Amino acid sequence: MTPTPPTGTATHPADTTFELRFTSTPRGARLARRLTAYCLDCWGHPYGSEVNDGASLVVAELTANAVTHGRVPGRDALLRLVRDDGRLRIEVSDTRGERDPVVKAAGDDEETGRGLLIVGALAETWGVTARTGAPGKTVWAVLRADGPAASS
Repeated sequence: MTPTPPTGTATHPADTTFELRFTSTPRGARLARRLTAYCLDCWGHPYGSEVNDGASLVVAELTANAVTHGRVPGRDALLRLVRDDGRLRIEVSDTRGERDPVVKAAGDDEETGRGLLIVGALAETWGVTARTGAPGKTVWAVLRADGPAASS
């Protein structure tokens, strides 16, 4: 039996949007990454494919930033995946609107600070917008998602 993603809409190949509210914790970020991989597999981008691996990595970075820098105790974060015309838009929203992401050049001996550089390398484009209808911000990235799922 194949599990169905909770609160998601990725159970049928014709679906084009998946949303998940996740707790602003490392465990919530891991769940978001794992459900992204599952959702993309359902959409025709199998585990281990370039699209699935790239999107999972972008989601991992954005959700890690949301739970590390955008966390407000007691408030959830939101992951949204939208596929359209051979593209995949990834959005991660948190409730911390006063803290925009910062791209920095991490030193060779630093363990953190490269996440947005990775996002920039994998995405066609990315950015930050104010969250609509709620406090906070949305960090988004657009990736190419050509392949079998783009034509379904």
